[in-house]
Amino acid sequence: MARSSRSTSTAGDDSSLDAVFPALANPARRRLLQLLLQGPQSVNSLAEHFDMARPSVSEHLKVLLVSGLVTTRKVGRERLYSLDQAPMRELSEWLHPYEAYWKERMQLLRAAVEEEEGQD
Repeated sequence: MARSSRSTSTAGDDSSLDAVFPALANPARRRLLQLLLQGPQSVNSLAEHFDMARPSVSEHLKVLLVSGLVTTRKVGRERLYSLDQAPMRELSEWLHPYEAYWKERMQLLRAAVEEEEGQD
């Protein structure tokens, strides 16, 4: 029986983010993602930006790979890592209601400040 990805419950919708949040919790992994915004890169070129051994960078990349935030492909003897936008897009969609909430709160605050300034 085929299963529709849209028919899952809210808890099921968040399950793909379960690996993304811990991956993003580490500053080195967030920095790796920033570097990968520039395009595909090898472990060696990424490691140049860190004060850690290349195997440590590889371990961070493995976490990002397992979380789905990066993909890899072999080019000659090197493995190039690339940013996968799908999990970030899903994260953005998950965060959107919170962003809307805070935007509304900021608008209310702005209105209150402007009202207070108008009374002076």
